[in-house]
Amino acid sequence: MTGPVLTRRSVLKTTALATGALALPFVHGAHAAGKLTAFFWDHPTPSVPPAMRKLCETWAAREKVDLQIDFVSTNGDKILLTLAAEGQARSGHDVVTIPSWYVSGQVERLEPVDDLIAQLTQQNGKIDRTAEYLGKFDGHWAALPVSSGSPTLPACARIDLMQQHAGIDITKMYPAGAPPNAELTDKWNWENFLIAARKCFAAGYPFGLPLGVTADSVDWVGALFASYGAELVDRDGNITVNSEPVKTVLDYFKRLVPVLPPEVFAWDNASNNRYLVSGKGSLILNPPSAWSVAVRDAPKIAEQLWTFPPPKGPKGRIEAGIPWYWGIWKFAQNKPAAKSLLMFLSQRSSVEALLNASHGYDVPLYDKFRDFSIWAEEGPPKGTLYNYPPRGDVELSISCAPAPHRMANQMYAQGTMTKLIARCTQRGESIDKAITWAEQEIEGFRRA
Repeated sequence: MTGPVLTRRSVLKTTALATGALALPFVHGAHAAGKLTAFFWDHPTPSVPPAMRKLCETWAAREKVDLQIDFVSTNGDKILLTLAAEGQARSGHDVVTIPSWYVSGQVERLEPVDDLIAQLTQQNGKIDRTAEYLGKFDGHWAALPVSSGSPTLPACARIDLMQQHAGIDITKMYPAGAPPNAELTDKWNWENFLIAARKCFAAGYPFGLPLGVTADSVDWVGALFASYGAELVDRDGNITVNSEPVKTVLDYFKRLVPVLPPEVFAWDNASNNRYLVSGKGSLILNPPSAWSVAVRDAPKIAEQLWTFPPPKGPKGRIEAGIPWYWGIWKFAQNKPAAKSLLMFLSQRSSVEALLNASHGYDVPLYDKFRDFSIWAEEGPPKGTLYNYPPRGDVELSISCAPAPHRMANQMYAQGTMTKLIARCTQRGESIDKAITWAEQEIEGFRRA
């Protein structure tokens, strides 16, 4: 089923008239609707930028817009530097790409997109709460959540090693094209995860779980904290790190860390991928990027990889979500055309085209966008990504939420959670002493 394609004229109507018609004269002549500039992420999957360009050019030809698009990579923080420079200069592209945590830094310079969100949620269902946490401020959406660039961090493991050494048939637990096995998934919790980690470690194939201050580390650790209800700061800004759930999680890590590779505290965002693809590890928590590299560089390992939800904790099966956004500057020269382009790119047919180009890497953030066929078709092995998009009992979370955004951003950037773990497991501090350090650290964030 393909959703209706909205033109630049249709996005001018108010939210109250979202389902009605708006009579405007047809625009005649080349570039009659003016000029528009945009920059998008130079997606690491090579087929995505050409697919994006084709979609944008189709829209521009139909809407008579003189469109210029650029692709900016994340290498060397180029996207962040571009955002900062344009925001400060109040000049640049009309439409920009914004990584997850960085909407907040540009809120005052971004055109609200409440009208777009109202129409898109009416079409596509509820939007994930992680996208709202990072994209909505003072009751207004500052930027539009998008699937392109928005992965999650489920488990990706070796079918053979998990079966042989941990006694877990992950393809039976989470089959492709069928509901999960309720009996097996009920046992897939963090305590049994620890048992499996110990068995794989003893066999010489440890789980590869980063514990540094990089995003991959903080994201998966934050999801584990959330699954135990362990909050460092509550939504009102109260420091709550000295709690039984936090102590329970730290005790868990004291048992888990000894069966991980000793270098995990120094790993960067690519280390766990390399570890799995090298054949040394049996499981990571990561988007399908490791699998896609294995398809290219280590096909025999790729044939044994399966993606599936993480274990559950006392508060549920929580997975790290990393929503990205497209924004429109308040100083944009052609806001109507900018909104029209973003609406066009957010239609089901456009999202599916980009998702297919990424080979299933990106995760749409709307309820009705979790049924695309690409995840069932990708392989080898066929269906390896079927359980990648969160469904069923899987909930997404943002590390350090529900703290007020300013405090959460600091805790995330500084890796407060993983540093807390390191103090308990690497520096020999007691849990109580480590918590006292965290309280002081977070108090400094609150005062900043």
